[in-house]
Amino acid sequence: MTVVGYSEEHIKTLEWREHIRLRPGMYIGKLGDGSSHDDGIYVLLKEVMDNAVDEYMMGFGKKIDVTIAGKEVRVRDYGRGIPLGKVNDAVSKMNTGAKYDSRAFKKSVGLNGVGVKAVNALSGRFIIRSIRDGQLKVSEFGHGIAVKDHPLAPTEEENGVEVIFQPDEELFGSYFYISEYVESMLKSYVYLNAGLVITFNGTKFVSKNGLADLLTENMSKEGLYPIIHLRNGDIEVAFTHGLQYGEDYYSFVNGQHTTQGGTHLIAFREAIVKTIRDFYKKDYDPSDIRSSIFAAVSIKVEEPIFESQTKTKLGSKDMAPGGQSIRYFISEFIKKHLDDYLHKNPETSRILLKKILDSEKERKAISSIQKLARERAKKVSLHNKKLRDCRIHYSSNDAKKLDSTIFITEGDSASGSITKSRDVETQAVFSLRGKPLNSFGLTKKIVYENEEFNLLQAALNIEDGIENLRYNNVVIATDADVDGMHIRLLLLTFFLQFFPELVRKGHVYILQTPLFRVRNKKETRYCYTPEEKAKAISALGPNPEITRFKGLGEISPDEFRHFIGKDMRLEPVRMKRNDAVNGYLEFYMGKNTPDRQDFIIENLRIEEDIIEEAK
Repeated sequence: MTVVGYSEEHIKTLEWREHIRLRPGMYIGKLGDGSSHDDGIYVLLKEVMDNAVDEYMMGFGKKIDVTIAGKEVRVRDYGRGIPLGKVNDAVSKMNTGAKYDSRAFKKSVGLNGVGVKAVNALSGRFIIRSIRDGQLKVSEFGHGIAVKDHPLAPTEEENGVEVIFQPDEELFGSYFYISEYVESMLKSYVYLNAGLVITFNGTKFVSKNGLADLLTENMSKEGLYPIIHLRNGDIEVAFTHGLQYGEDYYSFVNGQHTTQGGTHLIAFREAIVKTIRDFYKKDYDPSDIRSSIFAAVSIKVEEPIFESQTKTKLGSKDMAPGGQSIRYFISEFIKKHLDDYLHKNPETSRILLKKILDSEKERKAISSIQKLARERAKKVSLHNKKLRDCRIHYSSNDAKKLDSTIFITEGDSASGSITKSRDVETQAVFSLRGKPLNSFGLTKKIVYENEEFNLLQAALNIEDGIENLRYNNVVIATDADVDGMHIRLLLLTFFLQFFPELVRKGHVYILQTPLFRVRNKKETRYCYTPEEKAKAISALGPNPEITRFKGLGEISPDEFRHFIGKDMRLEPVRMKRNDAVNGYLEFYMGKNTPDRQDFIIENLRIEEDIIEEAK
């Protein structure tokens, strides 16, 4: 047995920047390449934006300018500006900042004194410019190390702060910003701060109706009744019901989008159920009341406690206005204002009641098969026939939970290759048997009657909503051929039909695997496109060996490790603004209409042409 020494020399004290760069996951979650909405490059932007928005919330500056050009990000606010003698300390000394003084920042998000320091440490280039009362202070850093400290200079610029940074390619690798993700983040800020104007690359975002605008922006069609919009000082809620399955929530604390919810969202969901039960004087099942709800809730509290530095889940139980518990504060607000609204709007009350009764009817219709379906799911899970699970899950408290991934694949050979190649800590595999059913136009009863769908639902743990989702990344891994594409479409139809929030919240991806392997005796290159193949052939010289992969099962486990490791290529499945999901599903997955036949003929590509192009 090897004996490992342990003495004084093994005890190390890291500088602040060294610790952040060594353990970036503690500060920004996962690194990522920008393909996922929760990748680190967006967290860096959010940390800078939080500071700018906090200035607005304190009554200083009505606009924020954001520019992203390639890999360089600029954020300019027009608040008070950092006191000029403390600019360097504010961005390079841990636990330094005005937000520890509640007189200066009473209900802010950035309470840990870490955010902008993490941006500095994780950026290859970082510049901070502070303007106060006609004077400008500029400091430049690289990888968190001071590069140049400019002397004070006179200026005619408006007061405020400009942060310029470029995430470090040594850490993030080859990354890119997706404008849709940035826009979604910035829109959340304006929805929560009426009157704030944010300009992103020349496009202006502003909101007059707060959370009601947020719902309108993100719903693919109008709700069953007009959006119920209630607000009073430190709390604002908006909701309606639709015809989609599941529950869909947007929750915020002090302007921070808490994507994993927390105390305030739990309290809101409970309060909705209790108030509606009391109003209709009937003990309806919570799932019937909340089924198909589309809602947003925002609360402002002093010194919120989040469960991580990335602030995606609120842990606070107290510190609501007046020192009340958050649960009591939200419950009393909903009880008073929602009850008043329902009494004053009888038509909305009638539509809401009908929706509850319809949900109850459907739930009872499938209840007889649910027990059998659950038992079947447990049995299969116990025998490990369909699901090869991992140790760390999205619902856990482990630091790696954002990496938790499930690959949905088809066929024994493909699932076998992934199973042998995967990281058993964070990657699970679910194996389909043949092509799934086309679920378009079917009711949720089919989820329990169809064994594949029932087992997939059980594996993801989404029967009661996605708040208990077991994996952060749901990855569809199918062959790059016609059959693989068909399976992919059938799975996407299933998710969009019954669990659209999985897609809307950015959890669903398509695994990209190479089409070609080009190699000589010294080097091997994997190519995802014919263009990459051509470059590889040119780089490797004459007559390299070229292999065309036709399916996942043809890729050996040793090779597969390259494609599902740190360099894994995932294509996010995104829903754009006001995507008419039902219309798309009707056209592509519904009955074979003449319009679809014409579309297929007009876009037809002969297989021989594709093969020739790939050579």
